[in-house]
Amino acid sequence: MSQVTLGTTNITVNKNGFGALPVQRVSMEDAGELLKKAFDNGITFFDTARAYTDSEEKIGRALHPVRDQIYIATKTAAKTAEGFWKDLETSLSLLQTDYIDIYQFHNPPFCPKPGDGTGLYEAMEEAKAQGKVRHIGITNHRLAVAQEAIDSGLYEVLQFPFCYLASPKDLAIVQQCKEKNMGFIAMKALSGGIITNSAAAYAYLDQFDHVLPIWGVQREKELDEFISYVDNPPVMTEEIKAIIDHDRKELAGNFCRGCGYCMPCPAGIEINTCARMSLMIRRAPVAAQLTPESQEKMRRIEECLHCGQCSSKCPYNLDTPRLLEENYKDYVEILNGKPL
Repeated sequence: MSQVTLGTTNITVNKNGFGALPVQRVSMEDAGELLKKAFDNGITFFDTARAYTDSEEKIGRALHPVRDQIYIATKTAAKTAEGFWKDLETSLSLLQTDYIDIYQFHNPPFCPKPGDGTGLYEAMEEAKAQGKVRHIGITNHRLAVAQEAIDSGLYEVLQFPFCYLASPKDLAIVQQCKEKNMGFIAMKALSGGIITNSAAAYAYLDQFDHVLPIWGVQREKELDEFISYVDNPPVMTEEIKAIIDHDRKELAGNFCRGCGYCMPCPAGIEINTCARMSLMIRRAPVAAQLTPESQEKMRRIEECLHCGQCSSKCPYNLDTPRLLEENYKDYVEILNGKPL
């Protein structure tokens, strides 16, 4: 069993964090079964957020009987101290607990600090003093904010995108967290579903002894894959290296990770799906992406206003309108019977 300790928190778990964003898409009953099965099979770290609709409620209902045997991380996207306290109390109530193991600022456009005028960090400190928060964390998609959080010394845990498609700058962030003994939670370990070989994803991240991946789980067959890795973690083999090398050649560079921070679109385009449709078609059964519903989503690209809002909000500085146009062109060619 591969285990990881998150920096100075003394939280030690196996390298299978349960990412609970996807369970908001399934019923309360189905989510409960997934969460209970995860716990029964050795998964003890659960990551959610106030912004994930009913995800916190599902965790609370399913896992409150074993609260003392699990770790819960959740997040607030509050912009003010008042909003912080409202989010915290709501999360505590829905999770059916009186404390959060790791409470995280959810992808803020800046690094909250004492005296910055927002009162956010001061509220976090007070919540920790009251025992409602045990450890302070921050999540982000922006390199500059992640770097500032590391340099500040104010945070015990950083949650940041990390997978085998990582850039050298991403790797530098990961290494600095190790040097500072700062916990590192890897989100987007499957790059929003673009990485389709979970064993390769696991084996790569298992090389970093301070990194805890959280896997987004929505279906039982997905959960079963990760459960199998608790006792039999995949290791880096020549075969897996070949898979990683192939994917890096095909995927690395300017591609949409599907994070959704560009949304909503004033023209109604589902950008985080449409801007990576070509990759999805290459890496998944084509028929699933050619339904009338998918065709209508892609057709909306014709209505792009070129307002620039999506590009300005993209944490990866992508030329999103160009990506949409390229994906739409490829999609139309597939519809017309031309191979990619």
